[in-house]
Amino acid sequence: MMVYSPGEVKFPTKKLFEKTTHLMHDGLNARAFGEFPKPEALGDARWTDDLILATWFMAETGEVPENFNYMTGKSGGGFDRLRFKFLAEEQWLEHGEHLDTRLDLNRRDDGRQQLTPDLPIYGGGMSYGSVSLNVMLSRARNSVKWNTYMSTGEGGYPEELYQYKENIITQVATGYFGVEERSIKASPIIEFKYAQGAKPGLGGHLLAAKSGGDVAKLRGSVPFVSLFSPFPFHSTYSVEDHMKHIDWVQTINPEALIAVKVSTPKDVDMVAVGSYYAGAHIIHLDGSYGGTGAAPEIAKKNIAMPIELAVPKVHKFLIKEGVRENVTLIASGGVRTADDVAKAIALGADGVVFGTSDLVAMGCTRCANCEGGPSGRGCPWGLTTTDVELQEWVQPDWAEKRLDNYYIAVQWRLRDIMRKLGLSHISELRGRTDLLRYVNGGEQ
Repeated sequence: MMVYSPGEVKFPTKKLFEKTTHLMHDGLNARAFGEFPKPEALGDARWTDDLILATWFMAETGEVPENFNYMTGKSGGGFDRLRFKFLAEEQWLEHGEHLDTRLDLNRRDDGRQQLTPDLPIYGGGMSYGSVSLNVMLSRARNSVKWNTYMSTGEGGYPEELYQYKENIITQVATGYFGVEERSIKASPIIEFKYAQGAKPGLGGHLLAAKSGGDVAKLRGSVPFVSLFSPFPFHSTYSVEDHMKHIDWVQTINPEALIAVKVSTPKDVDMVAVGSYYAGAHIIHLDGSYGGTGAAPEIAKKNIAMPIELAVPKVHKFLIKEGVRENVTLIASGGVRTADDVAKAIALGADGVVFGTSDLVAMGCTRCANCEGGPSGRGCPWGLTTTDVELQEWVQPDWAEKRLDNYYIAVQWRLRDIMRKLGLSHISELRGRTDLLRYVNGGEQ
């Protein structure tokens, strides 16, 4: 196994690099850090130290680790309480490329383009200003490699992304920051963000310190002034208003698919079916555990419905309405691992969005310092920042390779789950709650 120098691999500290390098030379035969103490304050109950270290390992090697728990966290609920009912080993399928992980995004049969990512995953919106341009470029380049897509988020479409336009989703959010006819015309998918699961009803907020120079210019704002996205769209209070929104962008780009991102209130099933009849191809449910460390904890834990409850609710309602086969249901907000991806699909989704997982693969430690404290400089590892010095920690060539390796490992694990369930196509897993079991307490 190749061992990199601290200058080539972004381990958050030299000490952590030295410990990890020692274990690499050891063949990783010991548990994570083995004789070494684990880092203090790495992760939390949802993103445990094991999950973070496993993600770093996968991003480094492209392989699933043997010595880290890469499947579940310790949140005590949701995906962490679900397990698969695998077949007896003699019934497992052979692992390989014949196990199909592709996702169809257009199910309306409306003559528009058929978009089929190689994984049931695409990149969620993290806007310029909330993350660095280097992070956006790295994710865009990985999207090209995996024939998938990445959302711009609500901060506009940086010029540097246009070379990857076939794999970029333009997001139109409530503040209309950076929304231009050019970017709408350029994109294969237009995403309306009506709400974010981590802070439904609250809108968005970009600190003044993170809205300088190029960020403010792209958003059509004055440099170093705090920016707020309202809730909701003040032009949309009904399905009919929603339909006018969709008609507007389809007039500009008749070929684009329409994605609608909503949070998960108790009537999310009605919201979803309304979006379908308004013309949406993709209904994107964003659960309560999405967002970066900038999202307020009180909102994440007390407002929206967890994605594990929202997905089956919407899936069943769309079946009841007779339109389930005509729309693609995407889940986000707490989807961390390949196992979470498969569980979300088994609950009724067609695919998922990765956001935080991409950041962890690029070195995020889940320190929740995305706003950067009083200085507002942002993430000390160069991810959720536009500081000219800090963002240099994430170089696109390095980060693109990390993401590619990570997705290789994610696909391997997805196929591993499929073969152990006797499924040859990922779509065969959709809605198969009979393949899941709920575990209590210390049960595995």
